[in-house]
Amino acid sequence: MTDAGTTAGDDTPTPDTLRESARLVVATADLDAKVDLAYATAKAWFSRRLGRGSGRVGPALAERPGRPEKPVLLAPRDMPRRSSVGLAGRIALVHSLAHIELNAVDLTWDLVARFVDQPVPRSFFDDWVQVGLEEAKHFSMLAERLRELGAAYGDLPAHDGLWQAAEATGFDLRARLAVIPLVLEARGLDVTPVMADKVRAGGDDRTAAILDVIYRDEKRHVAFGAKWFRFLCDRDGVPPEPAFHDLVRRCFRGALKPPFNDRARSEAGLTPGFYKPLAVLKG
Repeated sequence: MTDAGTTAGDDTPTPDTLRESARLVVATADLDAKVDLAYATAKAWFSRRLGRGSGRVGPALAERPGRPEKPVLLAPRDMPRRSSVGLAGRIALVHSLAHIELNAVDLTWDLVARFVDQPVPRSFFDDWVQVGLEEAKHFSMLAERLRELGAAYGDLPAHDGLWQAAEATGFDLRARLAVIPLVLEARGLDVTPVMADKVRAGGDDRTAAILDVIYRDEKRHVAFGAKWFRFLCDRDGVPPEPAFHDLVRRCFRGALKPPFNDRARSEAGLTPGFYKPLAVLKG
């Protein structure tokens, strides 16, 4: 298992700019190499050995992230029904979570590379490089858990819907922050504690402990999203909540469904005025 405090990726060479290194994280198809490069990039950035770089020079960003041949990617509507019992159900759950976290790796590093020319403080990139590091940690933990269960990432099909969030928000940093941390990761705050309790009640303390780590980190990721979304709105003279509502309606295909973890969301700075007006009430 890889953790953020280990030396994983220390020997992995990185380019001399954050933009190029982040671009390579997204483009790399070998998942061990992807994780190692994410760790090495974070280490180089926080050691002040990387310049920011610019999107005006160098290779274009990948239209889609690098991936191995497996898992087979399907449209969400074509996904087979997932087992929910026994070892098969446990593997299916961990596999689906690993797929989500792998997409989170690429979504975060794409944000760093795509918006590197934005007029924002260095601390903006400090925060999102930290998020990219933690998403790589989450994927590694879940991939290792699959191996402990006698399986591997790629053994089951996975849905191909999450990268659509990158495609829908590539035009605007505020849109990217609205949809990725403030919708998708905020949803994790709603469901992860319940999921961890259920898994723990089923006797799988190991997987539950991983979910506890992910939940703790996700709260910080949502907080970064709320902080920087407000920063950009203040900079541009735009009221944050109406701007959020407009961007989510335009750029997010799904619905915001209760129940919400209001306490965790508020602790992360995502107050009800952001998401409650967008909620789809159950009849």
